Amino acid sequence: MKGYFEFYNPVKICAGEDALGNLMYEAKALGMEKPLLLTDETLTKLGVVRRFQEITGLTDCVTFDQVPADSSVHTVNDIAKLCRAQGCHGIVALGGGSVLDTAKGVKLLLSQGKDDILGLMGCENLPMGGRVPYIAVPTTAGTGSECTPVAVIRHPDRSVKLEYINPFMMPDVAVLDARMTQSLPPRITAATGLDALCHAIEAYTCDQKNPMSDAYALAAIGILTKKLPEVVEHGSSPARIDVAVAACMAGAAFGNSMVGAVHAIGHALGGVCHIPHGEAMAILLPWVMDFNRGRVGALYSDLLPYFPGQTDPVEAVRGFIRSIGERSGLPLRLRDTGRFDPACIGEVCEKAVNDGAIIVNPAYLSKEDVAKLLLAAQ
Repeated sequence: MKGYFEFYNPVKICAGEDALGNLMYEAKALGMEKPLLLTDETLTKLGVVRRFQEITGLTDCVTFDQVPADSSVHTVNDIAKLCRAQGCHGIVALGGGSVLDTAKGVKLLLSQGKDDILGLMGCENLPMGGRVPYIAVPTTAGTGSECTPVAVIRHPDRSVKLEYINPFMMPDVAVLDARMTQSLPPRITAATGLDALCHAIEAYTCDQKNPMSDAYALAAIGILTKKLPEVVEHGSSPARIDVAVAACMAGAAFGNSMVGAVHAIGHALGGVCHIPHGEAMAILLPWVMDFNRGRVGALYSDLLPYFPGQTDPVEAVRGFIRSIGERSGLPLRLRDTGRFDPACIGEVCEKAVNDGAIIVNPAYLSKEDVAKLLLAAQ
């Protein structure tokens, strides 16, 4: 081991059978009084919110269920205002990456006593500020947002996704309970699971990798390559909790090492073309791996034990993604998303090379390189 590194993950993980049964205990231990229950309208309509409240007993709260699929700076600002007006103390976030990242943005605003999240852009060295208890309950297994210091929040007026990085945004507790992910359809299960795989692979190969993030990343890859096909094929599989834990581990990995060009380009595609994040990750991962191969070939070879019988790690990952896509209906080309417009390539390239994630990619990418990758993946 050479050089200096830091590893930070203060989140308490409550996972497994009846994990939700511990939520009220954890909320009381954190001193939560009249928390804000943050979620989205789809989960309300599907009855997931009602079931969550029945299981946990969390009823004395203020509920906000209008978090959009790609949350925005305006949504974060509005929720922080609501929290103050209602006298909420603490946040319980129930949802996917958008909901959990929104909660982080709200926590950041409240803790810093600010009204506009845009005023905190680029402020990665903020002090802890006021205490805002936060419990995260993911309903997808992929983003790892429940244990990362990163929040991705869209600025709709600029067609860009902004990255906020601050360790004090992280939840105090993450509750992983398979009952909250069993209603996910195969396509979303596949997209979020492959997002987690991308987190782990990029965390293991980016320039800020370290021995502890490596351990989390490789463990996550081992679980995902074994269990994700089973969960995509059989939605009620007991392996759902394994995939949820792997996604959390991948989050802990990249939360301490960062990611790379797959995420930089994916963020740009999301901001410009509104391609769902997990779908962008699944499509782009093998193409970016192939581009990076000359710089990290030996590290990619470390992945081969997770793909028995394969001799080329990039093709092994490509084949795994293809298999998952065929089982789930997940698009495998940009054009298959129905949202990619080749006329927007220039704008996507501009935003991608200015995305913070590209800084730690092991190989340098110019706008021309990004354009070639997009054309290859379309």
